[in-house]
Amino acid sequence: MSSSLRRGALAASVIAVSIASLAACGAGNDSQTLQIKPDNAATSVGDIKIQNAVVVTQPDRESTGPAAVSATVFNTGDTAQTLDAIKVAGVDQPAEIKAAKGGKLTIPAGGSVVIGGKGNAVATLESSREAVQDGNAQKVTFTFSKTGDVTLTAFVVPAESYFSEYGPSEVPSASAEAPSGKPSESASGKPSASASGTPTDQASASASASASASESAGH
Repeated sequence: MSSSLRRGALAASVIAVSIASLAACGAGNDSQTLQIKPDNAATSVGDIKIQNAVVVTQPDRESTGPAAVSATVFNTGDTAQTLDAIKVAGVDQPAEIKAAKGGKLTIPAGGSVVIGGKGNAVATLESSREAVQDGNAQKVTFTFSKTGDVTLTAFVVPAESYFSEYGPSEVPSASAEAPSGKPSESASGKPSASASGTPTDQASASASASASASESAGH
């Protein structure tokens, strides 16, 4: 057998072994590929599953504005449930929850709800920068009408990059400088004379003086 044929046979053998190894990794309920889990907060209790839970802070790290909780909630049961509360460890007040169309946030039977993002439900945490800091991993408890409390640990991230659309809807902006309300001043720092009225008054006084002089001369 020529050297080129031997190299070809060897390459074919390596490819066959590689395919067999990949097939073994992906086969069965205990396959290695099924052991890979995404690096985000997810949990399941009863009929409720929560995925992609994060706490999203203001993009400006110096801001003391509100933060937001973002997650996707699934209800695999036969009965709809309402999400009654979201509590983040270290924050005194629970999040303010608003459904996309108003009213209570309901997760329909066999359905799901996205919290965070344009057009979706929102869960806002009031100013809590001291308790919620970027890089933390904090416990978040979702309370449902039927399942009760479902707790997981979620990362705290700023509203940047992938999370820019899921951050708090209220982002503080620099307020415009209010007018002082004081009269304008001249370059010397003293209030400038008003342009209205003064020249006219002087002209009138001059005309009156001229008329009086003429009458005196006539007599």
